[in-house]
Amino acid sequence: MIALIGNRPVLQVGRHQVSCYDSQWLRDALCRAADDADRADFPLVDEICQGIFHYLENKCPLKLLPLPALYDKMRKMLESIGCDSIAGELKPYAPPVQVCLLRLVKDEQCAFEMSLFQILKREVEDLRAAGADEIRFLHVHECVMHVLGAKKWDKSCLRLRQDISAYLQSCGQRADVSHSSHVILHMCAPRKMV
Repeated sequence: MIALIGNRPVLQVGRHQVSCYDSQWLRDALCRAADDADRADFPLVDEICQGIFHYLENKCPLKLLPLPALYDKMRKMLESIGCDSIAGELKPYAPPVQVCLLRLVKDEQCAFEMSLFQILKREVEDLRAAGADEIRFLHVHECVMHVLGAKKWDKSCLRLRQDISAYLQSCGQRADVSHSSHVILHMCAPRKMV
């Protein structure tokens, strides 16, 4: 079952779905496109964001909307008001995406520690290609326990968790950055270990 927030459709970002989002990522995407089109003074950003949200909440017939389809609609909207140069520069940019790391390793049938980092690398690359600049990894503790086959948290679990954190930091630093932005890759809600 898909739960809708404020009648907005769930957004499909790569193979992930985002149901809780605000308008800031749309504003950022429009500002980036305006900058790329040498229209940094573009005054209609807020009005366009409001129009897009009105469409999402009141006019969109889909319950699951692929991100590229939304951007096609945004390009048409920009072209209809004479902003062809900005429409031409508009690139998909996603709201923050949450990834359940435990589900990911189970789906990929991760059997050993080294394959975990290959899975992480592929997931980050796929999401970046789909327009995600902020990726939040959830259930890291449970993932570590699963991959190591541990019944109880120990030093090897702590080491793997630290390795995952370091790996995600290095992925964020290696990212191809533009518009003074950066890729944010982090683990959410770390548990206190005893």
